[in-house]
Amino acid sequence: MKTLMSISLVLAAACAAAPAAYAHCGSGGGATVCLTATGSASNVQLRWTVTGTVTGLEVYRDTDSDPAGRTRIAQLGRTTTSYTDSAAVAGKAYWYWVKFTAGTGSYNSGTAMAVRVGAMRNLSSLQLAPQLSPGWNLGNTLESIGGAPPYHTSQETAWGNPAANQALFDGVKAAGFRSVRIPVAWKPYADANDNIDPAWMTRVTEVVNYAHNAGLYAIINVHWDGGWLQPTYARQNEANARLRKFWTQIAGNFRNHGDTLLFAGTNEVMVDGDYNAPTAEYCEVQNGFNQEFVNAVRATGGNNASRHLVVQAFNTNIDYAQTCNARMPSDSVAARQMMEVHFYDPYSFTLDVNSGNWKWGEAAMPGDWANEAHVDSTFQKMKTNFIDKGVPVIVGEYAASLRTEYDSAGYYRKYWDQYVTKAAFQRGLVPIYWDNGYRDNHQSGLFDRATGAQGYPDVIGAIVNAAR
Repeated sequence: MKTLMSISLVLAAACAAAPAAYAHCGSGGGATVCLTATGSASNVQLRWTVTGTVTGLEVYRDTDSDPAGRTRIAQLGRTTTSYTDSAAVAGKAYWYWVKFTAGTGSYNSGTAMAVRVGAMRNLSSLQLAPQLSPGWNLGNTLESIGGAPPYHTSQETAWGNPAANQALFDGVKAAGFRSVRIPVAWKPYADANDNIDPAWMTRVTEVVNYAHNAGLYAIINVHWDGGWLQPTYARQNEANARLRKFWTQIAGNFRNHGDTLLFAGTNEVMVDGDYNAPTAEYCEVQNGFNQEFVNAVRATGGNNASRHLVVQAFNTNIDYAQTCNARMPSDSVAARQMMEVHFYDPYSFTLDVNSGNWKWGEAAMPGDWANEAHVDSTFQKMKTNFIDKGVPVIVGEYAASLRTEYDSAGYYRKYWDQYVTKAAFQRGLVPIYWDNGYRDNHQSGLFDRATGAQGYPDVIGAIVNAAR
């Protein structure tokens, strides 16, 4: 995305006071204009200073940081130094410019971003959760990495997917999905002191805006991110400090967004290479990560004081949720947390594309351990031990890979996706399908990522209809 000037974002400190507005300056023709933008519950207030002589001022606005396609919202006298944007939609990020004429040319201030404070409805997470079903993952995009970090430009195309765009989110919404989980890498975009690059924060904000524009709920997280979240005593202090600093910055940036944006603290936290049941040490440290996340977000204040937060089971494993994560983190607000698990049973069918196990279900595989009854009983555990106790559950990832060398019509893939979606939904869990972006054989992509067109309308329809 091109910009007229370097963009600085307000990375709020961990405090309840509103973050300060920083000036964003641009010069030309012997004049300099420095712009600030501040969101409130009723509007976005723009103020600027002028050094030198200008003969005309115009205010422009857009929903991303690219000035191409921006809209002029005001034409003002040369002595004006403020403007109130009362038309800004609450909870949505806007980028602003002041275009000024000086001498014989036209120039721009720096780019200032602000969010009119969005609504936080009086809904518990248990009441909100049904509005998220069914959900869809923007997989292998904002968590993609390429080359040696730290990065100062987006690597979202490094794994072969197009850059996220509004058409894609519009297509996901039109297909019937109601939420989008946006996995995000942060460490590769941070310096040695864990300060996140402002340009990356801008890009993530733009993608969240795509969801807002499309009418989708959005969930952003700290994804795998290089494996620094190791749940051991030896790595605990380092990981806690980094997690706290990242979420202080992320939450500060999104502080004014409404309750259609949720934060998810981590992803599949485990000790690398250890697939055994977690030890007491691993559980304690991983639960500590969840608590650190909640504390950091709440401390930034604003809408984050009551934002719906998603914490993770150990390795997002359903069985480990029962043994390791039965107790949710303490919180300063009641009933604003959800638990996240993932589901890929049986692995030999869903993800191991070298396996000969390409059928699924009791009719095709009589007596197999992971047939329909297993799906039902597994999700019932989450209902009994979490949902029935007031804690909603999201299935943050689930998908079966296409296996056309055996099943040219994709019957069993579609049946598994449909059944898992229905089994989760009927028990009150929120199913969020893992779309990795690739529509080839052995992949789980459903949409054309460049246009938002449906690549597999039968599978999409099966998922959407199963969550009604």
